Amino acid sequence: MGHARSYISFDILRRVLRDYFKYDVFYCMNITDIDDKIIKRARQTYLLDQYRQKKPHLQQVLQDITEALKPFSVKLHNETDPDKKAMFERFYAKVNSGVANLETVKQSGSGDDEALAVAKEQLLDDSQDILADWLDSQHGSGVTDNSIFSELPRKFEDEYHSDMDALNVLPADVLTRVSEYVPEIVEFVQKIIDNGFAYDSNGSVYFDTMKFSTAEGHYYAKLVPEAFGDNKALQEGEGDLSISADRLSEKRSPNDFALWKASKPGEPSWDSPWGKGRPGWHIECSVMASSILGESMDIHTGGHDLKFPHHDNEIAQSEAYYSNDHWVRYFLHSGHLTIEGCKMSKSLKNFITIREALKKHTARQLRFVFLLHAWKDTLDYSEKTMEIALTYEKHFSEFFLTVKDILRTTPSNGPESFNKWLEDEMQLNNKFFEKQTGVHEALCDSVDTKKAMENLRDLVSSSNSYISAKRAARIVPNRLLLKNIAIYVTDMLRVFGAVEDDTVIGFPQGTGNITNVEETVMPYLSVFATFREDVRQVAREQNVVPVLKLCDEVRDNILPDLGVRLEDHEGQPSVIKLVDKETLQKEREEKLRQEEQKRVEKERKKQEKLKEQAAKDAQKKIPPQEMFKQETDKYSAFDKKGMPTHDAAGSELTKSALKKLAKLYEAQEKKYNDYLKSEKAAPGSSEQ
Repeated sequence: MGHARSYISFDILRRVLRDYFKYDVFYCMNITDIDDKIIKRARQTYLLDQYRQKKPHLQQVLQDITEALKPFSVKLHNETDPDKKAMFERFYAKVNSGVANLETVKQSGSGDDEALAVAKEQLLDDSQDILADWLDSQHGSGVTDNSIFSELPRKFEDEYHSDMDALNVLPADVLTRVSEYVPEIVEFVQKIIDNGFAYDSNGSVYFDTMKFSTAEGHYYAKLVPEAFGDNKALQEGEGDLSISADRLSEKRSPNDFALWKASKPGEPSWDSPWGKGRPGWHIECSVMASSILGESMDIHTGGHDLKFPHHDNEIAQSEAYYSNDHWVRYFLHSGHLTIEGCKMSKSLKNFITIREALKKHTARQLRFVFLLHAWKDTLDYSEKTMEIALTYEKHFSEFFLTVKDILRTTPSNGPESFNKWLEDEMQLNNKFFEKQTGVHEALCDSVDTKKAMENLRDLVSSSNSYISAKRAARIVPNRLLLKNIAIYVTDMLRVFGAVEDDTVIGFPQGTGNITNVEETVMPYLSVFATFREDVRQVAREQNVVPVLKLCDEVRDNILPDLGVRLEDHEGQPSVIKLVDKETLQKEREEKLRQEEQKRVEKERKKQEKLKEQAAKDAQKKIPPQEMFKQETDKYSAFDKKGMPTHDAAGSELTKSALKKLAKLYEAQEKKYNDYLKSEKAAPGSSEQ
């Protein structure tokens, strides 16, 4: 979902530029399938698979994990980043738990080989991060087949395209992969050397940041000038496999970065004028984008965390190649995504996959979350933000369904389709114009979809109020005005990618070969709804309660299972709405939950009243001369009538206190006398 922050946000921006502002947008996307992280991950995945395929004995597994824990323990002890340290501690605890579980199975003495095998596999699963790192340190240099390094990125690229289809993200016009552009990268690097801004060192090529910064018309770190010299960020940009002491010593300056890296054993390699090697991370994007878009592009997008050093390095090397100062006209950086306020990080194993998110919510609902946040701000993915998105979706959906019902049940042509406009229509139409302007101004202001969505929501709310007022007055709402508003709202949501097809009004219904379920089934549902209403009318007139209950049963329980909501309005035809079954089932469950909650609350109040009444009845039975004697924590002495004379400390009560107590005494005396009278008057009393 952290990656989806960029994918969906920039898909929305692309659609707005293309479909609202009518720009010609040519969209190029780069796929990085060669870099340090991918190489290391591919190598570790391969070695771990090989290890498991050999099916080592249990004792060998325990021995290897013990060895793997030694360097990992040092790594854990030396780690200063609190988030990474916490992650390492979780790894360590998981491995120890797996070992303890295995020992428990061994000591049980059951001799169950299957149980031991299951425990061993679980231990390998729990230890895979630590074991893979250790295996890589032992055998990584022996992995030389380039195909091993291409399988992993191809697998994730397949998943990426599948996820983008599921999220309704438009495909790129052009897609480039680093592995397909190595010759172009070599040529690009050579020209930067020829232009005097890069140098060869031990088979690697580095960009000379000082030479570039002192050249006329150029300066390094355009996007984040204050980051110039941030060695930690620079080393992270170079990659885990490229920050060894020998590699760092090859540079003229710590600020220089690799354009071409001499390959070490266990890394993929390609021929170059400087020897066997592979591209640096930053140069890849410059070369691929320039191969398609030329010496300058209008917009370059990416995550906020890529500003420095990645994008600043891209700018420097590209301007060094083209001898210009405008390789990118505008950079757009999407904000971070957090989970319940916590940073999402793949390296910290703290993330939610797109597929996991899609199991809980639809692609449209996820898109609504992004639409309700500025693309450049941090977005917190939480239950609260999802609830807001779901509320927006339902608000729009219910409006569309209501308008479509009005359009179905009112004349669509001829004189009767045109009604005289009164003050209500004029006010709603003025609101329509006002909100259209609001949407336009929001999109002109750095594509502020949050404000645009708020304007659309307000327009729908005004339309709903108009419909409610007309129905209350038994007046048919103006179909053409509502139709125009519904079409506009639908078109804007389509621009944002929240409406997936060319549906005229509302969200699409149905899948597969049935392109418009409403057109197919609505005539039958309308006939049924009319018949049901006639039956209800007769049943009411003749007071046939069982028939009325059956009509309610159809509405409340049978039709919802078919994806149909039937709404009864007194004195008006029933409203028919097609809604997905899951939504209706949730509504029914929520209705039952609320009814049960009301029943429980009603019972609670009833019991409280009974307790209060019982307390009052018990109070009546206490003789007035006894009532204060029970309060020994307040009083220590009493007169003949039972009235307190001294407080708990033995001090005599004041006159004002005695006066208040006398009133309470008189009130209790009256209650007690009333109680005695009621007892005497009760049937079966011994005194008549």
